[in-house]
Amino acid sequence: MVLKAINKDKYFLSTVIISLMVAVLIHFPESVSLFDRFESHSLFPGMKFMDVANEILFIFVSLLILFAINTRLFHFNQASIKITAAKILLSFILTWILSNLLGQVFVFLHRTFDIPAIDAMVHHYLHPLRDFIMACLVTSSCCIIYLVRRQQLVLIENEQLQAENIRNQYEVLKNQLNPHMLFNSLNTLRSLVRENQDKAQDYIQELSRVLRYTLQSNESQSVSLREEMEFASAYIFLLKMRFENNLQFDIQIAKSFEDYRLPPMAVQVLIENAVKHNEISDRKPLTIHIVTNNEGYLSVSNDIQPKRTAASGTGIGLVNLAKRYRLLFKQDIQITEDKEFSVCIPLIDEVQ
Repeated sequence: MVLKAINKDKYFLSTVIISLMVAVLIHFPESVSLFDRFESHSLFPGMKFMDVANEILFIFVSLLILFAINTRLFHFNQASIKITAAKILLSFILTWILSNLLGQVFVFLHRTFDIPAIDAMVHHYLHPLRDFIMACLVTSSCCIIYLVRRQQLVLIENEQLQAENIRNQYEVLKNQLNPHMLFNSLNTLRSLVRENQDKAQDYIQELSRVLRYTLQSNESQSVSLREEMEFASAYIFLLKMRFENNLQFDIQIAKSFEDYRLPPMAVQVLIENAVKHNEISDRKPLTIHIVTNNEGYLSVSNDIQPKRTAASGTGIGLVNLAKRYRLLFKQDIQITEDKEFSVCIPLIDEVQ
């Protein structure tokens, strides 16, 4: 439990690692002298292993205490709190004073209770320098950790804002698309009411199912290909009620892609685009091909059969779909136009 807590608190873990490294490095000359006979008799006479070990342990504990005091007083571990230059200077002065006091406590314990410690004169002369170095390292480490954590906080906030912005843009696109489809469906219904009222009633019944799907999918950013094709089948039924045998569909969907994701109403938009811009009549029936390929794309294609009178439209469909793909999946749709007009949309495997 303790190890898990330490690992979870990155700030505390960082201070422990820094304290250990500094404690070892400050006493690196003494540690090296333990294995050099000449040095052990000149600079540090009579020094033993326990003397160095105790000194390292004392510095390690002292650094942890200094880090804890700085954290408690100046909140270097809280990236949301602003740390000023005055606080940093105050932290340095306080740390320097406390480091000196802790050193005097250790000397007192050494002389009173005979705790092993280094008694060499050169070692005592280096104590003020050691206190200064410790103050510099503690204060600078606290500042660096604080700045890193603050930068991470800024990045997280930016990512959250970006995600919220994408979500808002996507909602705008969805709210734009549903009225567009409803407008086209009502135009079709108006024509059917004039031509055949029985067909119009059947059309209204199927239209209600289609609109129910659009309301349900409005809560989702993506749907499975299986769900989308079930909706597309209902939409195709409505189109065939209007165009009868003049409109045909060639659908070849591999089962291996049925669980892949795509934006809701993506296939419907492509079908609607083909119907809107091409002549569909006894003289020129239209076949729309809906096919998946091995590269993970779904293509909707048809022969180009321009209407004698240009179809009026708002231009929402393909532009809307392309924007949704870029927002959701950071991918683009592919549009090719030669003898056939073809749109390929990526199918997203969320398992990857």
